Amino acid sequence: MTFSGFPPSALRLYEDLAADNSKEAWRLRHRERYERDVRAPMDELAAELSMHFKESAFAESTGSGGVRVLGPVRDTRMSHDKSPYKTYQGAYLDLLPCLGLWVHLDRHGLYASGRWYPYAGAEVARYRAAVEQEDGGAELAAIVGRLEEQGFTLGGDRLKSRPRGVPADHPRLGLLRHRKIDAGRRHGPDAGLHTARAGELVRETWQLVRPLLDWVAARELTPQPRERGVDVPS
Repeated sequence: MTFSGFPPSALRLYEDLAADNSKEAWRLRHRERYERDVRAPMDELAAELSMHFKESAFAESTGSGGVRVLGPVRDTRMSHDKSPYKTYQGAYLDLLPCLGLWVHLDRHGLYASGRWYPYAGAEVARYRAAVEQEDGGAELAAIVGRLEEQGFTLGGDRLKSRPRGVPADHPRLGLLRHRKIDAGRRHGPDAGLHTARAGELVRETWQLVRPLLDWVAARELTPQPRERGVDVPS
């Protein structure tokens, strides 16, 4: 089926789930609405996005996996929060290991982004070296500046202070603090979330964030052999 948006009841589901995130409530009140109003439209959106980017400039790096839709059950093994169900519905498109495109629906609306989520210290060290270089760092700062002008927010895990050895007056200190990057835009219900316009917003966001992901990929900031399991530097 063709994606035509998320119904208003999809957002209300996550409001209700925030109030009662129990297995009993899920079984009696949430599950049917989830399958109908959240999962089915997200599956349609994922199929639409997979087809669109299969025939775009992304095709060279996405392979044949397409956009993957996550399940509703939370993995609580490593979390202090033991609530059984996620308070969002996510989907993602892998470009390279730890580098890809993300979208999720929650009670506030729709969020789409590009993500770099390294899990080895060597990758973060290479990132900081690239940011400190005048050419590479200036290029990234310019990319981020353009994204912010287009309504993006640059998030992701980052130091509260500064990396060791970096002066307090470094012109790109904000970028050097990052250990992960999530550059995205949020769209509320009034942005056309309940219509096919929602799919257009995700496509536009993913296209606009591509220069940032290309910058990461060009500098080999994704996992390399024998680097996994190395501590992330402070």
